[in-house]
Amino acid sequence: MRRRNWRVIITGFVLAVLALGFYFFMLTVAPQSTDPATMMQTVGSVSGTLIGISFVLILFGLIGKKT
Repeated sequence: MRRRNWRVIITGFVLAVLALGFYFFMLTVAPQSTDPATMMQTVGSVSGTLIGISFVLILFGLIGKKT
């Protein structure tokens, strides 16, 4: 029997929400940049990496530990 690790699951969800919030915040700031396309490409890479890490955290939390 395995127990879910709720702390890791919640951390994954919070990280995903923060990554999406960062992306949408930077979307509003992009028009003021001197090169908005490159900035949004970088922001998208960072946000995508954070969401990938959050999915891994959620998956590990759902798999859980042996009791």
